[in-house]
Amino acid sequence: MGSTSDKISGAANQVAGKAKQAAGEATGSAKLQAEGKGQEVKGKVQTATGKAKDSVKDAVDRM
Repeated sequence: MGSTSDKISGAANQVAGKAKQAAGEATGSAKLQAEGKGQEVKGKVQTATGKAKDSVKDAVDRM
């Protein structure tokens, strides 16, 4: 994946994860809350990966 697609996927996973957590809280489902938290963390990692790729590309471009 490219840096942009990593960041977009990351943002989407964060939003979906937060929604799952909210649904889990509303329904009292600890499983859904945990799935949502996991998806949110996955999204944060994807976003960080995209930003890291941008940083590496910028560093290479400056050489």
